[in-house]
Amino acid sequence: MRRLLPALLAAGLALTGSLAAAEPPATSPINLGAVPAGSDLPDMGSPAAAVLSQTDEYRLGAMVAKELRDQNAIVEDPEVSEYINSVGLRLASQSTEGGKNFQYFVIKDPQINAFAVPGGFIFINAGTVLASSTESELAGVMAHETAHVTQHHIARMIRNQQQASLTSAAAMLAAILLGAIGGGQAIEGAVAAAQGMAIQHEINFTRDNEAEADRVGIGFLAGAGYDPYGMGQMFETMSRHEGLAVTYIPAMLIDHPMTTDRIAEQRSRAAQFPSHRVTDAPSYALIRERVRVLTATGDVDMAALYATKIAHGADTPANRYGQALALTAANQPAEAVKILRPLVQEHEGITLLYIALAQAEAKAGHPREALATYQHASELFPRNVPVTVRYAETLMANGRAAEAHTMLLDLFNNVPPTPDQIRLTALAASAANDPGDAYYYMGEYQIAGGDLNLAAQQLQLALAAPHISQIQRQRYQARLDEVRDYLMSTRKRQIADNEQGQQQPSGRGGR
Repeated sequence: MRRLLPALLAAGLALTGSLAAAEPPATSPINLGAVPAGSDLPDMGSPAAAVLSQTDEYRLGAMVAKELRDQNAIVEDPEVSEYINSVGLRLASQSTEGGKNFQYFVIKDPQINAFAVPGGFIFINAGTVLASSTESELAGVMAHETAHVTQHHIARMIRNQQQASLTSAAAMLAAILLGAIGGGQAIEGAVAAAQGMAIQHEINFTRDNEAEADRVGIGFLAGAGYDPYGMGQMFETMSRHEGLAVTYIPAMLIDHPMTTDRIAEQRSRAAQFPSHRVTDAPSYALIRERVRVLTATGDVDMAALYATKIAHGADTPANRYGQALALTAANQPAEAVKILRPLVQEHEGITLLYIALAQAEAKAGHPREALATYQHASELFPRNVPVTVRYAETLMANGRAAEAHTMLLDLFNNVPPTPDQIRLTALAASAANDPGDAYYYMGEYQIAGGDLNLAAQQLQLALAAPHISQIQRQRYQARLDEVRDYLMSTRKRQIADNEQGQQQPSGRGGR
């Protein structure tokens, strides 16, 4: 993750020139790259909004997500994304925002860590997923990070420096992100380097934020039906992994509350909630093993590792699923099929098993069997995102791109897609010999990534494509007009801001 730090710093500093921009283009059925104009998110009434509006917060978070995606740091996997967002939105729905505009990601990092940035973007390290032993423990970390967003902690930290210039504010945001990715224990040092402010004041402010996130987060956790003890149990796990790393650091210099204090406090809070039996979702253990296989470094024979676990008594559906994934990845799909077919029969309600079986069948050279498996799964789980995406990929690989295109359009006109899924839709349109839609969805892909100039070029190409219908032409033109209007209003606002800045006294700004 260290290679990401310069990119994230640049993202934070880039905020300087964009905070005062006009509202982004209004949404259409496919648009992940912009906050909806006239967003109906409730006004929190926080004075933090005087520094960062909800649009500003979203824009910052989207920049960070784009940088991480560009660095190939995000686990771009429909199955993992679907699961982690289902847990996250279940938690976020407990907030006053009602779960709107929250997005959750798994990061390819083996360390136990998680961080949140403004705008509803939550990042969970793969190491955290693997270190959890129950779904409630994983949800506990996600609830804590969700609370950081709902409480607008970064915006409040900026407001705490009322005399800081906008440039200094952006630098501090970048410093906070660096601290989060670096492990969280050095945020105060990064803030001091970027901002040159009173260090102890900043540490105390951050520690208070952590305590507030604990208090608010455990309410989200219990309200969503998870075990409220899960948060404290995950803190214990983190404490064991930290070992003596923070033993010789004075408590007053640690930005997060001392782990022992957090564990005790969370146990006390958990005891205040009604006791009820909580069971993990069937997909939790499977997703954990999926993340393990997807993020494996390649120096370990994962299939052999699972075989050893199973031989020593850990013959669980999750370990057999992990073994099958590892075998498929190791070009032994026929062996994977032998494992997965009985699993599907034993657990008919788990979509992950159908997808893994179909992928193994396709890789083993049996596309008809794979497509039949997908067809059956799509009938059992209509408009399920991972099933539909994987089904469409297999259709395209077997010369049935038009069917894949139709299937993806039906799905993503009802379910918001990720940028990777928007790109897949564009590729399906291209393979189906529909250049207009191919360019259009590549334009949407560029909007999702924040490159509106390139998006405008793609939309122009869509309009120039031959044989487009009148409905397509109107749709492409409306989207192009929207992007152009936004770019023009942004330029005008930036020019006005620059002129206003030149008229201000030269001594005004950061300290």
